[in-house]
Amino acid sequence: MSEHKDFLRTIVDEDLKSGKYKEVITRFPPEPNGFPHIGHAKSICINFGIARDYNGYCNLRMDDTNPTTEDTKYVEALKDAVKWLGFDWNDNVYFTSDYFPKIYDYAVELVKMGKAYVDSLNEEEIREYRGTVNEAGRRSIYAERSIEENLDLLDRMKKGEFKEGEHILRAKIDMSAANMKMRDPLLYRIRHAHHFRTQDEWCIYPMYDFAHCLSDYIEGVSHSICTLEFENNRDIYDWVLNTLNIVPPRPYQHEFARLGINYTVMSKRKLLELVNGNYVNGWDDPRLPTIAGYKRRGYTPESILNFCDQIGIAKANSMVDVSQLEFCIRDDLNTKVPRVMCVLEPLKVTIENFEGNEEIEASYYPHDVPKEGSRKIPFSKVIYIEREDFEENPPKDYNRLTLEQPVRLRHAYIITCKEIIKDANGNIIEIKAEYTPTSKSGSDTSGIKVKSAIQWVDAAKAKEIEVRLYDRLYSCEAPDGLEDLNPDSLHVIKNALVEPAVITDSADVRFQFERQGYFYADPIDYTDEKPVFNKIVGLKDSWAKKTKVVENIDKTESTPKQETKNLQVIGEVAPMSEDQKALFDKYTNELNLNSEVANILARDEKLSSFYEETLSKLNSPVSIANIVVNEIAKELKEKQANELKFTASQIAELIKMVDDEIISNKIAKQIFEEMTQTGVNPSKIVEDKGLVQISDTSIILPIIDEIISKNPDNVEKFKAGNTKLLGFFVGQVLKATGGKANPQVVNELVAEKLK
Repeated sequence: MSEHKDFLRTIVDEDLKSGKYKEVITRFPPEPNGFPHIGHAKSICINFGIARDYNGYCNLRMDDTNPTTEDTKYVEALKDAVKWLGFDWNDNVYFTSDYFPKIYDYAVELVKMGKAYVDSLNEEEIREYRGTVNEAGRRSIYAERSIEENLDLLDRMKKGEFKEGEHILRAKIDMSAANMKMRDPLLYRIRHAHHFRTQDEWCIYPMYDFAHCLSDYIEGVSHSICTLEFENNRDIYDWVLNTLNIVPPRPYQHEFARLGINYTVMSKRKLLELVNGNYVNGWDDPRLPTIAGYKRRGYTPESILNFCDQIGIAKANSMVDVSQLEFCIRDDLNTKVPRVMCVLEPLKVTIENFEGNEEIEASYYPHDVPKEGSRKIPFSKVIYIEREDFEENPPKDYNRLTLEQPVRLRHAYIITCKEIIKDANGNIIEIKAEYTPTSKSGSDTSGIKVKSAIQWVDAAKAKEIEVRLYDRLYSCEAPDGLEDLNPDSLHVIKNALVEPAVITDSADVRFQFERQGYFYADPIDYTDEKPVFNKIVGLKDSWAKKTKVVENIDKTESTPKQETKNLQVIGEVAPMSEDQKALFDKYTNELNLNSEVANILARDEKLSSFYEETLSKLNSPVSIANIVVNEIAKELKEKQANELKFTASQIAELIKMVDDEIISNKIAKQIFEEMTQTGVNPSKIVEDKGLVQISDTSIILPIIDEIISKNPDNVEKFKAGNTKLLGFFVGQVLKATGGKANPQVVNELVAEKLK
C-alpha cells in the first residue's frame, strides 16, 4: 500500500473500522465503445489497487447498455489493458447486459410502487419541461397514468411494439429539485438495435444512472469509485437504491478527479477524429495516449503504474505535466536496458593508419547501474559516425570532431581528422582520419585530452535499421483541434546503423541508443529482414517548458533514482455548494458544456463570473467556456478580473471571429497572447498583422502543389494505399501558412489533389 493515505483509502479505513463492510469490493466498469487510454489506466490503478491493498476484489465489468456503439474488440482491448498493467479479475468478466432481466424487474417494482412512469413526451418537450436552474420544471401529463397502464406500456415497450422515442420510462422524483438530474430522470429508452452479446433479445435498454447502481449492488460492490463529473449523479444512485429498499450492505459512490495531461487529448470524439482522419496510424499509433499506443511505443506497465502513483488521487481537477510521465519511463528504463551505439545519419570515416580487425569488449551498463553484461564491438578501418558529430566550421563551444580538434570514439580510440572529402555539391561525404594506438579506452597512455566521446559503428558489421522518432502529437499545452497538431511528431529514418548487439531474436526488447534516447523493437513491423525501432523517449526533455523534475533527471545518461515532485495535490476538496451545483446544472443541462469544464467553472467564482459576462456579449457557450478554462484561467490565477489587460467584450469579439471563420483557433491563441500583454482589440491585431484565415482556394492550392512536388515519395506511398499520409500533407500546408489556412478547406483540397 502507498505510504500516504489518499482520501479514498481513508474512507475505506473508516468503513471497515465501523463494520459497514466485511470486505472491500470495487469495480472497473468502462463502456466498451472505444480503446482504453491513460485516463482508464488511472481508474484501473485506483480500483484494482484499493482492492489489492485491502485483500479484496475488483470486478472488471463492461457497461454495455448502448448497443449502437459497443463492440467485442473494445472488450478485448480493455481486458488486455488491465492484464498488461498487472491486475487480475479472477477470469470472470462481468457484463451489465447479464443483469438486464434483474434490472428490468427492479424497474417493474418502481412502477408498482408509484415511483416510475412511462412518459410519451418527445425529446424537445422533455427538455422544455425540465425547467432551468432558476425555474422549477413541470411534470409530464403522462405521469398521471395508472400503475396498471404504466405496467402495460412498459411490457409492450419490452416486446418491441413501439418506435424509438415513442415512449420512455422515467423515475418520479421531484421536478423542482435543485439538482436538475433529479427532475424525473430517464430509466429506460427504446433502442431497436443489435447488441453484440444479447443479440436481438432486448429492444429497451436501461440508462447509465439506473443500471450502474443496481449492477454494483448485484455484484456486492462496497465502494463505487468514479470520476468527478459523476458527482451530481450520486443523488440518483442513492435514490434508486434507497427507494427499492434493498437489503444491506449496499454500495456507495465516491468521486475522484479525472486525469488531464498537457499536450494531450483523451476525448473519445477527438481521438476518433484523429484515427478516422488518418492523422495517426490507427489506435495503436505510438503518439496516441491509448494503452495500445503506449505499449507499441515501448512504455512499460511499471512506468504507467509509477506515474499513476506519483500524481496521486484528488478531488480537485488539475493538469499534469506530460514531462512527469516521460520521467517515469526514463526512470524505469534507466536501470533495466542495455546501452548500445546507433548512428542515425551516418558519415563515413576512414582510419588510414588502422589495419585489420579488432573486437572491443564493452559493458552494456554504466558504473552506477547495478547490472552486469557486455558485448564485443567490431572495429575496423572504415566506420560511421553521426553526421552532426563533425563540423568543418564549428560554432563556439563545439566539443566534437573538427579539423583541429580530436575526439574519442566511445569505448575505443581517439581519432584526428586529416582530410575531408566532398561531393560535387560541396557536401561532406567522407572523413580521412588517424587513430592513436595508445589511446584505447580503459588503458589510455596517450596523454591526449579530448572534450567528448561520440558513438560510432563498424562499416562492415553494422546493421541497417528503420528508426521512427516520435515526439508529442500536439505543439501546444492545451490542444483544441487539428490545427494544434505538431507537424514534426514523427520522423522516419530508413537507413540508420546500429552495432550488431542490437539485433536480437528476443521479444519485447528495449535499448538505450547512447546520446539518442530509449528505443523499442516495434512489435508489429519488426522483422529480421527489416528491423524497426520506435523512440520511446529522449534522454532529456527537448521542450522549452521544463519542471524541476525533468531538469534533474538527465544531467548524465544514467542517474540514480530521484524523488519526484507531485504535480497534483492529494486530498479532498469540499463538495459543491448549492449555488455551485446550480451553476453546474445550468452549464451541463442548458448550455451543453461537458462535465469537466462545467465543474471547473462552477467551482471557481472568478472564472464563472468572467464566463457569464462574456456569455452576455456573445451566445457561444462552448467556445467561450473552452477559452475561459484553458487560457483565461491562467491569467486569473494570481490576478483579479479588473487587473486583466483585456475585457470580456474583447474575448467575445475574438471568439466571434473564430465562429465566423475569420481566423483559425491557432491564430486566436496567438492573438490572445498579445491581448494579455497589450490589451489591444483582437480585430486591430488581426488587421495590423494580416492574420485573417485563408479560405481562398486560389491561395491555398499553389501551396499544396508546392508541398506535393517536394514530397514525391510520400505521394507515391499515399497513392499506393497509405492514406494515413493525408495528415502529413495537411500538417505541412498549415505549417507553411503559419496556421492561417482553414483546416477544413485544406483537408478537402489535399484529399482531392492526391486522388
